[in-house]
Amino acid sequence: MNNNIENLDLEDELFEHFRFDVPKGQALLRIDKYLMNLIQNATRNKIQNAATEGNIFVNDIPVKSNYKVKPFDVVTVMLSHPPFENHILPEDIPLNIVYEDDALLLINKEPGMVVHPGHGNYTGTLVNALAHHFDNLPMNSSERPGLVHRIDKDTSGLLVVAKTEAAMTHLAKQFEAKTSEREYIALVWGNVAEEAGTIEGNLARHLKDRMQMAVFADPEIGKPAITHYKVLERFGYVTLISCKLETGRTHQIRAHMKHIGHPLFNDERYGGHLILKGTTFTKYKQFIENCFKALPRQALHAKTLGFVHPVTGEMMRFDTELPQDFQDCIEKWRNYVKSHNVEEEEN
Repeated sequence: MNNNIENLDLEDELFEHFRFDVPKGQALLRIDKYLMNLIQNATRNKIQNAATEGNIFVNDIPVKSNYKVKPFDVVTVMLSHPPFENHILPEDIPLNIVYEDDALLLINKEPGMVVHPGHGNYTGTLVNALAHHFDNLPMNSSERPGLVHRIDKDTSGLLVVAKTEAAMTHLAKQFEAKTSEREYIALVWGNVAEEAGTIEGNLARHLKDRMQMAVFADPEIGKPAITHYKVLERFGYVTLISCKLETGRTHQIRAHMKHIGHPLFNDERYGGHLILKGTTFTKYKQFIENCFKALPRQALHAKTLGFVHPVTGEMMRFDTELPQDFQDCIEKWRNYVKSHNVEEEEN
């Protein structure tokens, strides 16, 4: 009898799978359409079924699929099983570890590797690899083992992973207090006018394309984000830049550079996979296609990472070479400029 009651309680429990805070500028929109824009691989039919079953809540109240979301609503999707991403399957995936001690490790992440499990990516992630190689990694605030910060799937470069609770707390505070040092190398479309500059602007989800982040002038929308950049090399139609982050928001460099008119080269989500600068000649189009094939992702690499060691108090800095695909693309541009006498374009 008691066992039956316990089973019934477990079946009746709902687990939060998704949570979205509707931004100030959101226009009225049916919740099924709203969630379709936010949840990868979700069909409208599945969302409507979830609403029919009472699994979609707005401000903790279940709603039907025709409910229209409005600014400041809190939308949650609750299901009768825990989120798959909380079930970490250890996988024997090689890791490029550049430094390790008892408190932490530094990983040079390959492009194409998702950092943590999420909707549609439950295996093959960095977290799955960490679960195989290390026991009892501390959980961060999102219940993800070892992760102090993250970088996008198709961004390569350095990540620090905490191996103890004390290291997790210490490192997380540094990232929150903006005392960590992070430098990225990016190839962007266009000839960046200034030799150096700073981009400031709150970032929040784009009101029309929910897979993008966008800059908002209203200080009440989104979170503050600051990116410092400087030009490293000019190729006329594209520019190689260094970006130092003062904050670490989702898609920060990608959104900030698009905001000032210089999307990252081959960044499909932000329009950089199109030919945005250059000539109309067929040979030029073929050259760009060859560059895209050499670098089949956004041109962004987390090159340098610095922080205070949580145990020794020593300031540590790590640096990585650009991965081969990025180097190959840059070399193609250098050769193109030399052979075609490309003049620097105006912005």
